[in-house]
Amino acid sequence: MAHPFEYDVQAAFDARLVSERQQQGVMQSELTYMATSNQRRAASLLRPIGDGPFAVVLYVHWYEPHACDSNRTQFLDEAKAMASKGVMSLLIETMWSDREWFLKRTQAGDYDASVQQVIELRRAMDLLLSQPDVDPERFAYVGHDFGAMYGVLAGSVDARPSCYVLMAGTPRFPDWLLYYPQLDGDERAEFIEQMKFLDPIERVGRLSSTPILFQFGNLDPHVPVERAHAFTDAAGEGAESRSYEAGHDLNDQARRDRMAWLEMKLRL
Repeated sequence: MAHPFEYDVQAAFDARLVSERQQQGVMQSELTYMATSNQRRAASLLRPIGDGPFAVVLYVHWYEPHACDSNRTQFLDEAKAMASKGVMSLLIETMWSDREWFLKRTQAGDYDASVQQVIELRRAMDLLLSQPDVDPERFAYVGHDFGAMYGVLAGSVDARPSCYVLMAGTPRFPDWLLYYPQLDGDERAEFIEQMKFLDPIERVGRLSSTPILFQFGNLDPHVPVERAHAFTDAAGEGAESRSYEAGHDLNDQARRDRMAWLEMKLRL
């Protein structure tokens, strides 16, 4: 039976360049593209100046509506630093790039929206890997919060990433999606059961042959220690987990560790 994350791999991107600038050995291109048949998204492509083949990273941001970097700019400085080491990066817009997304969504639509988001991630992989001078064997996925959770879903059906950094993700979607609107009784139980098919903790084991670095903040009110442990345990022995004296946004030490880990795994 076909899984729900299938899509037309031949569909055109209709990529449109919005702006481009070269600075400190990096070409930064702002563009839009068709992420699905009816959804155009914005993205930033950072390419080192020089000859490839380049390792590649797909960066997928967090959701924190009160933060100025709750969008594809979250990893911009990091992507520029990685470009100096020979990495091409794509930073993408998602459904939660809209600050009011969480208030606008409903549990009735969460399952279908999640499936569409996974398809968007696979399309973003297609776009990144279609660039000239890339090395598809050195492909990292880096996601924070929802970016981490949906990355596990995408990876469970798409084996192209060669390593993952999963930052402050929680193992089950209802952990987040039941914050609002509130559900009780049978409605709550039915929603939890419906989303179980998509829950990252049910799928992360499919990535067991791929290196994974988990990063958690031990002061994170959204991902308490027991949830973090459950997530990493489900990933298997090959996964590495690091904890920081930080909240949900993590900290500079996590950033340094992440970049060093990627430099090793991508053989830069």
